[in-house]
Amino acid sequence: MTDNHPLILIVDDNPVNIDLLLNILKGEYRFGVAKNGTKALEYLEQNKPDLILLDVMMPEIDGFEVCTKLKADHRFTDIEVIFITALSDAKYIAQGFEIGAVDYITKPFKAAEVKARVQTHMTMKKMKEALNKQNILLEDQVKIKTAQLQEMFNATVGGMALMAESRDPYTAGHQQRVAQFACDIAKNMELPADQIEAIRIAGVLHDIGKIRTPVSILNRPGKLLKAEWELIKTHPVVGYKILKQIPFPRPIAEIVYQHHERIDGSGYPRGLKEDGILLEAKILAVADVIEAISSHRPYRPALPMDSAINEVKRHRGTLFDKNVVNSFLNSALKDHWKIQRAAGPTGTEPAQDDDEPEMFSATDSNLHPTIEN
Repeated sequence: MTDNHPLILIVDDNPVNIDLLLNILKGEYRFGVAKNGTKALEYLEQNKPDLILLDVMMPEIDGFEVCTKLKADHRFTDIEVIFITALSDAKYIAQGFEIGAVDYITKPFKAAEVKARVQTHMTMKKMKEALNKQNILLEDQVKIKTAQLQEMFNATVGGMALMAESRDPYTAGHQQRVAQFACDIAKNMELPADQIEAIRIAGVLHDIGKIRTPVSILNRPGKLLKAEWELIKTHPVVGYKILKQIPFPRPIAEIVYQHHERIDGSGYPRGLKEDGILLEAKILAVADVIEAISSHRPYRPALPMDSAINEVKRHRGTLFDKNVVNSFLNSALKDHWKIQRAAGPTGTEPAQDDDEPEMFSATDSNLHPTIEN
């Protein structure tokens, strides 16, 4: 008999019954034998049978107690148990099924019945094992496909962001840095992973709407005309229209739509207030302002991180959500907040504190100087 044959454990305190079962089933299975419940449990510590033929009425530990202990142990829950008993009362049969048995064989044994019942349950066990293996294989394939789709999705999102940023060399990398800063804030707020991922995606795409803004306006080193400023302020609406048709798992388009809203209602494009603004958009608003202040722009050099910190502190509770700002202040202690400031396209260094020009406002799109009428 090879190890490929199923292993059956016969548990009965009557040697005659054991011999009968061995003779009936010989030739197709391997066998283990235990003459009481204690021996059966000891056997299981060293071997794992495919099926147990378990006598109900045994001294010390009866079959019901053995089955109960067996099913309570995660190592043995998948072992099939068939009770062998002379008890034909329905309440005993019901008790056996309730504690985990799959079938009953009554005494005196009928060879054809024993073979049929054992063969049926061994076939079912093989089918379940094959199904489990197939499920594992399918799960692995799903994981691989999911990873591939996620990679494609990230590449598409990154490509969309680059498409917008390629028109404005002064803000290259701005969206990626905003996404990083926003994720730091969100992690510090202990938000769920899927919400943080939504913030990352929205951060990477939050200025996608500027693709419709003329480059001459985006790169203007001087003051904007009022009409030009109004045109820039349309970029959240444009971004929303671009993204709303994409079936993101979270409201990415709406986050982008709201990233210039302010909790006192002074933001744009809809003048939303307080709870009318998504938390993700509140986080993005702070990250956007921080990155814009600390990075080079055509109308001013990059300003020190302290300027960005002071700006959001000054508007905490009026323009920006208090909890978000507090989370940012904790996150701002991280080293990379101080070193990930973007120089201008010609390598312009950040301005020093004593040279800081007063030409930004947290309500502006990307902190542009005063608008001309």
